[in-house]
Amino acid sequence: VQLQASGGGLVQAGDSPRLSCAASGRTFGRNVMGWFRQAPGKEREFVAAITWTGSSTYDADSVKGRFTISRDNAKNTVYLQMNSLKPEDTAVYYCAARTSTWISRQGSDYDYWGQGTLVTVSS
Repeated sequence: VQLQASGGGLVQAGDSPRLSCAASGRTFGRNVMGWFRQAPGKEREFVAAITWTGSSTYDADSVKGRFTISRDNAKNTVYLQMNSLKPEDTAVYYCAARTSTWISRQGSDYDYWGQGTLVTVSS
């Protein structure tokens, strides 16, 4: 599976951009998809994950209520809608795929990773 993330860039605090992650190379299938982020000088952090049915999501406390993960299996694409962005949301955002139907918050449980897209939030 190859994952290509897009949608990052320089945004203003309060903006609501949407990140996309397109999968290719094999069936998108029933993989759990996740978003992680890594801020400058910090460890990678789990953001959200979604099952193949789209019925389960799992948001990190720092983004709960502001970020929403979704997926379009027909387009092999997973999205991260980010609302009310704050400067502390500045990070490289990575999408990842897990060859399992079980959600995990652990990056080590994910088998495929995209290249990351940088989101910079200015105040």
